[in-house]
Amino acid sequence: MKIGFIGLGNMGAPMAANLAKAGHDVTGYDMATVTVNGVSNARTAAEAADDADLVITMLPNGEILRAVAAQIIPAMRKGAVLLDCSTVDVDSARTVASDAEATGLLPLDAPVSGGIGGATAGTLTFMVGGSDEAYQTALPLFDIMGQKSVHCGPSGNGQAAKICNNMILGVTMIATCEAFALADKLGLDRQAMFDVVSTSSGYSWSMNAYCPAPGIGPKSPADNNYIPGFAAELMLKDLRLSQQAADAADADTPLGQAATDLYRRFVEEEDGQGRDFSAMLPRFEKRGRG
Repeated sequence: MKIGFIGLGNMGAPMAANLAKAGHDVTGYDMATVTVNGVSNARTAAEAADDADLVITMLPNGEILRAVAAQIIPAMRKGAVLLDCSTVDVDSARTVASDAEATGLLPLDAPVSGGIGGATAGTLTFMVGGSDEAYQTALPLFDIMGQKSVHCGPSGNGQAAKICNNMILGVTMIATCEAFALADKLGLDRQAMFDVVSTSSGYSWSMNAYCPAPGIGPKSPADNNYIPGFAAELMLKDLRLSQQAADAADADTPLGQAATDLYRRFVEEEDGQGRDFSAMLPRFEKRGRG
């Protein structure tokens, strides 16, 4: 395929490189000067999108996505696929999809899970919203960039799935960190705590695969001084999106709101900026009941 790739940041660059390595003709564009192996550089986003079979965007937020979409949709040929892999609000995803469909394009919203490591290794999971025709066209690319893709329904549903998943992740990570901090104060050895919980009803991805306690369980950012695999500020972004969606849908999400408030305080008022989202554990270790 001839592919345009817009947004060559920490996630976009390795994704584009994997597509080029697989033999696709990839033209990239980023506001910053970026060199990606096998990817040629365009001078503008519209130039990267021109005559492409499929255009991928990986952008920071919905406002930027809308602005970029306004530039590239007129440049894309009818029948091409516009594949947005950003994590944005559902309204932005659906607005861009509607604008793309109006000009004869096939839109998909396909946010990812797996972080920078997954982008580099080609093991991402894609949560996809859009038509079946568009999904089938993009499926070979999902297989290159990731290990799994799930078609979640019409446009916007990919973002909905990502937001709901990461709301669960934020809540369970906080609960896991709280429990380790409580176990410490009760005199329970962390390894014993892990051995019990990881094989009992407290089992979760946060505990079993991404344990926030250094030296416990599989290697995680906790074993590297909480250098981010998934930064706390990115968790805060996703939690805010979940609460924005909950407000729009009139959904009661008290734990999602509590997690949002805690990560906001951690990132904006404490030392969470630039740390992994599992660094909530040392935060709770330092705090008492009051």
